[in-house]
Amino acid sequence: MPSDFRSSRREFVRLAGFSACAAGLGSVAAPGVARGASRRDPESVLARLREGNERFVKGQPSLLSRRRPADFAALAEGQAPMAVIVGCADSRVAPELIFDQGVGDLFVVRVAGNIVSGAGASVKGSIEYAVAELGVRLIVVLGHSQCGAVKAAIEHIDANDALPGAIGDLIAPIRPAVLAAKGLPGDKLANVIKANVEKGVERLKTLDPIIAKLVKSGELQVKGGVYELRDGKVEILG
Repeated sequence: MPSDFRSSRREFVRLAGFSACAAGLGSVAAPGVARGASRRDPESVLARLREGNERFVKGQPSLLSRRRPADFAALAEGQAPMAVIVGCADSRVAPELIFDQGVGDLFVVRVAGNIVSGAGASVKGSIEYAVAELGVRLIVVLGHSQCGAVKAAIEHIDANDALPGAIGDLIAPIRPAVLAAKGLPGDKLANVIKANVEKGVERLKTLDPIIAKLVKSGELQVKGGVYELRDGKVEILG
């Protein structure tokens, strides 16, 4: 392995241990972005997301003024998001709207089925980048009701048939959630959606070398949530 690669890797891991106010964060945060301690405290950030979702449910968004071209321009030199949202690619699930947040507030990673295990380096690396380089200290794995990817996983795993193209590979990581929810009372689809979120949370909490270290130290929190399409509410699990 080339020495410059090992050096780069060591530097990346070192950055993961920095606190929210570390000097390295200043190099990526835009001058106009608030960097208060509350943006880096997981409990405070989770409270802000809950409050934003309440506004969304009531149809009373308060941040529309922070989505103008001028607001984007103010962040052209850098970003300091307060949370990572690992969400589904479903067209009905837009985290910035669901949590009533403005430009620069959320680092959103979207993939069908909001999968983490089996999602590959592009998803895991994106999450690690937000934590190590941008100083994010809250990750939310966000599932949603009537998830098509989860529904397909249930149907085709039960039928043991093949899907065209890469769709089979896409839903394969949801198999453990289907098995975990087997035999539970209540709606099968809802149970698997919840189990799939919980599997993603569990995987992130043990994801070495960056995320697991910060979770263990208490600096970083990983939460799961399920968004209900019918009423707009997000239930934070656990």
